Amino acid sequence: MLEIVGLDAAAQTVYEFLVDSPPVTFDDIRGQTGLGGEQLRRLLDRLEALSLVIRTEHSPPAFTTPAPDAALEVLLLEQQERIKRARIYAEQLSARNLRTAAGWEPSELVEVVTGADVVAQRVEQFLRGTSKEIRFVDKHPYVVAPKVLAPVEAQMLERGVVFRALYDTAGLATRSVQTEVEPAIARGEQARVLPEAPVKLILSDNRRAMLPLQVDPTMVESVVIVHPSALLDALGAFFEVLWRSAAPLSAAEQGELSADSVGVEDLRLIGLLTAGLPDQAIARQLGLSYRTFQRRLVSLIESLGARTRFQAGLQVAFRGLVPNPVADSTQRSTSRAPLDP
Repeated sequence: MLEIVGLDAAAQTVYEFLVDSPPVTFDDIRGQTGLGGEQLRRLLDRLEALSLVIRTEHSPPAFTTPAPDAALEVLLLEQQERIKRARIYAEQLSARNLRTAAGWEPSELVEVVTGADVVAQRVEQFLRGTSKEIRFVDKHPYVVAPKVLAPVEAQMLERGVVFRALYDTAGLATRSVQTEVEPAIARGEQARVLPEAPVKLILSDNRRAMLPLQVDPTMVESVVIVHPSALLDALGAFFEVLWRSAAPLSAAEQGELSADSVGVEDLRLIGLLTAGLPDQAIARQLGLSYRTFQRRLVSLIESLGARTRFQAGLQVAFRGLVPNPVADSTQRSTSRAPLDP
């Protein structure tokens, strides 16, 4: 926890020992923590400078702590203020960069990045450098394993960055929807599915886009980064066209989908059916044999009061068991201001 103010595990050990103890001497602390004298002296000086430790006037001096909640609250407020100033500075630099980009030569508006390791590094930088919204088309092959980027997305969703994801059906069938995709949706990712995504694409705010250099690569070793330009605007518009035509993908754990009597596992089955995955792929996603999957599907259809898949689909829509993509798009257009260019 004390890492936020630049203190390591040893400093935290010392601090927690002092919190749990009456005033103690230097030798007492060294004996209980096992730290070397010089290291302990530096740690105590640092803790004292942060007002986390008080040194008494006794001889030899004793060390104690003020009320931890008050002392740490002061440090947290200072840290929040530093983060706030850093974000304002980052926004100012970004605005300056956009003004500079407006005067770039045409050849400078498209950047080619080569080398798998370099591309992987740029992908993470691309995501972390976003302040408002990430839009991406998820399709094989991957430069960075989705599991590696999942914590980055989780952190950014926590920060309030919007994520809109378009998943390719074929790629989605090879991943674990339950363990990889549903957790992101539960955190706030807006997800839809395309029968066949035409291209891999990441859009960062309305400022940058990244896509493979090749049309249909077997592995991504080179990407194109597009800076503010008519081409970037076209890629953004292209994503929105794909978004409007895609089917919604829902997490079974989302509360708004549980109002009906349908259980969580059936909601998961409905989500996979809506995504357009083949039956065999759905059975694998659910960890079922194909025969057991068929029985589960028949039971679901009957529980919805339907006789065919088409009728079941209508019932699912009528009952609000899947999001309405049209309503979602309308809500986005009326409730959210457009992103800064």
